[in-house]
Amino acid sequence: MHGAHEVLQAIAIVLCVAAVTTVLFQKLRQPVVLGYILAGLVVGPYVPIPLVANPDVVTTLSELGVILLMFSLGLEFSLRKLFSVGLTAGITAVIQCSIMVWLGIVVGKAFGWTTLEGLFVGALIAVSSTTIIAKAFDEQGVRGRMRELVVGVLIVEDLIAVLMMATLTAISTGAGLNVKDLTLTTGKLVAFLVGLVAVGLFIIPRAMRAVIKLNRPETTLVTSVGICFAVALLAQSFGYSVALGAFLAGSLVAESGEEKLVEHLVQPVRDMFAAIFFVSVGMLINPALIAEHWAAILVLTLVVILGKLFGVTLGAFLTGNGTRTSVQAGLSLAQIGEFSFIIAGLGLSLKATGTFIYPVAVAVSAITTLTTPLLIKVSGPVATWVDRKLPKPLQTFVTLYGTWVEKLREAPRRETLGAGVRRQIRLLVLDAVLLVALVIGTSLSADRMASFVEARTGVDEDLSRNLILGGAVLLAVPFILGVIGIARRLGVMLAEAALPARTDGKLDLAVAPRRVLTVTLQVGIMLLVSIPVVMVTQPFLKNAAGPLIVLTLVGVMGVTFWRGATNLHGHVRAGAQVIVAALAAQSHSKEPGAAQDEHALDHVQGLLPGLGAPASVRLEETSPVAGKSLAEVNLRGLTGATVLAIQRGEESLSVPTAQEVLRVGDVLALMGTSEAVESAKSLLTGVAVSTPPPVEPPPAETTQAHG
Repeated sequence: MHGAHEVLQAIAIVLCVAAVTTVLFQKLRQPVVLGYILAGLVVGPYVPIPLVANPDVVTTLSELGVILLMFSLGLEFSLRKLFSVGLTAGITAVIQCSIMVWLGIVVGKAFGWTTLEGLFVGALIAVSSTTIIAKAFDEQGVRGRMRELVVGVLIVEDLIAVLMMATLTAISTGAGLNVKDLTLTTGKLVAFLVGLVAVGLFIIPRAMRAVIKLNRPETTLVTSVGICFAVALLAQSFGYSVALGAFLAGSLVAESGEEKLVEHLVQPVRDMFAAIFFVSVGMLINPALIAEHWAAILVLTLVVILGKLFGVTLGAFLTGNGTRTSVQAGLSLAQIGEFSFIIAGLGLSLKATGTFIYPVAVAVSAITTLTTPLLIKVSGPVATWVDRKLPKPLQTFVTLYGTWVEKLREAPRRETLGAGVRRQIRLLVLDAVLLVALVIGTSLSADRMASFVEARTGVDEDLSRNLILGGAVLLAVPFILGVIGIARRLGVMLAEAALPARTDGKLDLAVAPRRVLTVTLQVGIMLLVSIPVVMVTQPFLKNAAGPLIVLTLVGVMGVTFWRGATNLHGHVRAGAQVIVAALAAQSHSKEPGAAQDEHALDHVQGLLPGLGAPASVRLEETSPVAGKSLAEVNLRGLTGATVLAIQRGEESLSVPTAQEVLRVGDVLALMGTSEAVESAKSLLTGVAVSTPPPVEPPPAETTQAHG
């Protein structure tokens, strides 16, 4: 127990120093999170400044900050909104976590750490910090689709972390990887979540509405915070993180429909304890340990930033998010935090890792906490740069891929999750599980089997081992081919659901888009299966055979994809000619006008399947982009929509260049997802529509490729 004087002293020191550093960073126009971390370094035990706060007291208080931050985040995401990004976030989180765990194992081997230490390092760098991201997003006013995606990924990562901790505990204690125990752990987690949500939906929204009717802000605040801490405590009692419980509490309160009022009341309390949390992170920074393990810290910091950028961007893009959203999400998630401390502490308590792992984790967390606000700030320009550097065929593909995924989501459920698709998914999982079992089983028993063969037959042990490994490789080939074949069949099924083939005997103009979509889905499905397989089997392999096989297969399919993307680019250019003709016909109609322009391309959609839903927009005198070139507007970089054609009086422009200057009266043909097209219309006309444009305004001067 901490005495009242000790608690008061810690709070006074922390908040007073944090106030000074926050004012300083505000003056310097830097994120206040960095000021809090600097305050933690000042009041921490490792810097010779006579202002030391009790670390145990500050850590206890900081836990309240984590809970309240997660509760506030949950208030923004009702369960319906969370479920809407569930599949996208789940796939992205699985891909990202698998890549990061594998990278952790590789780094561990490079530094001479044990396999178990590599596993713990991989697990602790796999999970991003919800607390840090939430605070950075609030400071920079990040909203919209990207925020929803990032929060969804964070929640799934927390669930994956729970499973990883259970698995690592079993391995460290000698129980091993037991499928029954792992299934039981997963089942308990799912049962807890379902039970909490079911009971919570029945009680919490009704209770909140009844309390709010009293019109007493104090009562509403006390009730909200009480629910927050009660659900967090419930989650902790079941062995799960308080952060997960607090987030679910916020989501359940949001179901009352009064989340804005509750958020306004909780915000001052949340901000105070959140400040203490970030100060506590700064207090963990030990300059001496950083100097001692600087190489490992530097490498892991780069792995966290680059690995998460790649993994999240890949997963987010494959699930239908545009280049901009995917890159921004990847840069936003490039850090580790509170869950990493828990995993590192677990390794120490189980004596599965050396004592150096925990300070290394703290240092990497502190550094990535410092870089997170900066990475979020530059994510927009970086995404624009990536989009600008893509080859023309890839720019076309990126724009259209989002429309295909949109059509796939809108397709009837019997086509996307029918009996045939479900059967293929079951076979895919079975092949993957058998492949993992074969690799792990061979690795664990090869030496014993070789000794047995030598004793029975007299064949040299090394030769016997090589023969056994060769036989295992031959046995693995059918499973690898099975994964490839099933991925191909699933790709064909899903591509035909998104872009149905014509059955009336007429020319099928969706062949080129469907071919590219099939290859893309095949690559995505293979990555979704192979990356976790490589991650699970890597600790049992002495070489990089698994990653090399995956890279070889992806490379071969990449060649096919590039050919398809090139053909698709030509297909789109030909389609642009049809759109130009439609716009020209509209310009000669007897009743031209904005309303007619808006529907000028309605009949084109049936003629050009696979090109999304082309839409047109007229630039009026009030348009903020009149007089600017397409490069200056950077339409595709900011919204994801592309300008296919421009009708200017009697003149028609097909696939205009980046230097084309927009004029009042131009009618632009736009291509992209519904959300991208609506955002583009808003940016071009300066009038807000149902889907707002991204947060970042268009840059005043740029040389990016055109939309």
